[in-house]
Amino acid sequence: MSLKTPHVISKSVTRRTVLKGTGAAAALTGLPALGYAQAGVTRSHGLSAFGELALPADYTHFPHVNLDAPKGGRLSYQPGTRLANQNFRTFNTLNGFAPRGDGALRVGLTFDGLMTSTGDEVDSFYGALAEWVEYTDDGLQYDFKIRPEARFHDGTPVTADDVAFSLDIIRTEGHQTLRPGLEPMESAEAIEDDMLRVRFRPDRSRTAHLSVLGIPTFSRAFWDGRTFDDSILEPILGSGPYRVGAFEVGRFIEYERDPDYWAADLPFSRGLNNFDTIRVNYYRDRDVAFEAFKAGEMNVRRETVSRIWATGYDFPRVQSGEVLQSEIDNEAPTGAQGAYFNTRREKFQDPRLRHAVGLAFDFEWTNDRIFYGLYQRTTSTFQNAPYMASGLPTPEELVHLEPLRGQIPDAAFEEPYVPPPSDGSGNDRRLLAEANRLFREAGWQLQDGRRVNEAGEQLTIEFLLPAPVFERIYTPFLQNLARLGVDATFRTVDPTQYQARLNAFDYDVAGMNLGASLTPGRNLRAIYHSDSANVPGNWNLAGISLPAVDALIEKVEQAETLEENYVIMSALDRVLRPHHFWIPQWYSGRIWIAHDASVKRPDTKPRYGLPIESHWWIDNA
Repeated sequence: MSLKTPHVISKSVTRRTVLKGTGAAAALTGLPALGYAQAGVTRSHGLSAFGELALPADYTHFPHVNLDAPKGGRLSYQPGTRLANQNFRTFNTLNGFAPRGDGALRVGLTFDGLMTSTGDEVDSFYGALAEWVEYTDDGLQYDFKIRPEARFHDGTPVTADDVAFSLDIIRTEGHQTLRPGLEPMESAEAIEDDMLRVRFRPDRSRTAHLSVLGIPTFSRAFWDGRTFDDSILEPILGSGPYRVGAFEVGRFIEYERDPDYWAADLPFSRGLNNFDTIRVNYYRDRDVAFEAFKAGEMNVRRETVSRIWATGYDFPRVQSGEVLQSEIDNEAPTGAQGAYFNTRREKFQDPRLRHAVGLAFDFEWTNDRIFYGLYQRTTSTFQNAPYMASGLPTPEELVHLEPLRGQIPDAAFEEPYVPPPSDGSGNDRRLLAEANRLFREAGWQLQDGRRVNEAGEQLTIEFLLPAPVFERIYTPFLQNLARLGVDATFRTVDPTQYQARLNAFDYDVAGMNLGASLTPGRNLRAIYHSDSANVPGNWNLAGISLPAVDALIEKVEQAETLEENYVIMSALDRVLRPHHFWIPQWYSGRIWIAHDASVKRPDTKPRYGLPIESHWWIDNA
């Protein structure tokens, strides 16, 4: 299988072809003996899976940066995204990539990867630690040239061996959500101090090589005598633009800009990393966090509570113009915000029962009375993604669906399931009647006001909640379930206990927003593949384990073009929706940001990201 060629520096360069030409000695200066088994080799300043690189080899900086942005000041905020073991409400380890513990948010700021993304392209990455890469036409071997100036924070050079060590330890001992992407990697080895060779298995997915690019590079020497999965409160030696500064476990952590950052003036970094200090704050209660922002303890807030956005920003700092509100269009996939059934439990194995429970959630009433009309209903497993299913299956989708006929719901061949809108009363009798019918079909009858099975056992459901803010949303939902005879309750637990119960599959129904990628591939396994259904710590909350879903995911991994990838993903969406593994909830097509007037951002943002830490700056003038 041949990869599409990105912007090329040199095409089909091998020692043999170079030696045939004149000036062989000059041409080979600085090139190691790579020993390729294949004749066709491409050298490039970046990598993609399906398309051309937008930036040429001699680009000077990323789009959407302000080259004149002043350095200095402090960003103090709560991040809105996380990775691996990181927790929004607490932390107890500085290793944010290990299987255990609650990792510190944004610890990735202290590390570099081989390559980095502009946030403007679907699947393009440009050299960071890697100055360039040479890869064989079969896509099985990649040689990365490590920049000679790359340095860890202690001044020691970053070597190819350090990168190889980092890839290997994440693949074997890293967090469960990081390992699947690296499984197709056959080996990573330093063939020279500054040359890393990564080989992939022949059955690797088309996007497999992208999975190695953003893995944080650790110093091998730092880990001598240490165990990777132990909770650690000593800063891990990295080479990124920031270092770990002051922190207090569970309350805050600060990252200090490295004034001697080795890549400060290289194109992939120029105009970025402008704050002297980035402070991440932890609050277990959202209302307490909002009061801290009002008091000026934070200068940026990504608002996620519609009630506060609609009614809370009338305090003096807003009225004086010291605090501004911005609504920013969100072009990235918003993910699947919902409540996920634990189908490992027998009572939730019938999709008719799951469907019935979901019909009791009155989104229209909730949006009007609680959300101030600011949200839209989530309908797709891959909401806001370019491949979310709509209309009848296309002929291209049927190519992948027809071989699965009989293994997948008939509804997959119709228009995709969309939760029916209610009358907005909070007690839509039509929907509750349909729920009652589905309960009966699933073997749960209504007797003396109780929903019971053949053994006379009442249906009980406990909704596990991570914060009190959700209680007012679930209360009317549970009242509707009570009308249907279901003994439904919610339990609100602290963040550590919430994550521990998810890891142990100790829940009936749990809420989460499971994100979607612009280049889906092996990353799907951590959420929807049977490989992850019973692996603690993975994000397969529902315990999905279906051969047809596995088969489609494996097809996604092998897609030859982005168009084919998206067609298969749309087919996968059609297959997943009728199973009702989750209760679709809500999303917003806009990002709500409140910030001090002194906190500035570029006039335009990358299409698929909101890089506050890297692109924004302080202008006290």
